Amino acid sequence: MLKKYVLLDRDGVINHDSDAFIKSPQEWQPIEGSLEAIAQLNAQGFRVVVISNQSGLARGLFDEATLERIHEKMYASVREKGGDIEAIYICPHHARDLCECRKPKAGLLRQFALDKQVDLTQTVFIGDSLRDIEAAQCVGATPILVKTGKGQQTLRDNPQLSTSLFIFENLHDAAHYLITR
Repeated sequence: MLKKYVLLDRDGVINHDSDAFIKSPQEWQPIEGSLEAIAQLNAQGFRVVVISNQSGLARGLFDEATLERIHEKMYASVREKGGDIEAIYICPHHARDLCECRKPKAGLLRQFALDKQVDLTQTVFIGDSLRDIEAAQCVGATPILVKTGKGQQTLRDNPQLSTSLFIFENLHDAAHYLITR
């Protein structure tokens, strides 16, 4: 049986984003409907994986233990709604580190595909920024842009995206599209 995956950016897609970074479990707050969307995707046979840049680690804004507590809160919050996040892949580097895992580069997506034995051209990547879209396109995944988080600004800065992408108000609407197509 073909494994169906939906890849999600974290900040701005699942939870509210902050220009000051999400530095504690208390600052991690889900976007309305996002947790239910993950549960709905799971109920329809989709596995959900998070792909996230977390340069706050390299910047010293939080440590790995704090990031783990943030993710524990996210896992628990999704489970409370009947959903599951199968895995989280993070890039801990600063943009100036020029690593291969920081989106828009596709290192995290390639690592996910290798770990799960998945054809990335059969996956969807939902994000709120141009770097999410570019990472998906780099590996042939289907990019979807949501207007939450930095999504509105991404559209203003890149008006060409409005004619070349699936764009939805939020993760809930994107999930509904995937479930009903």
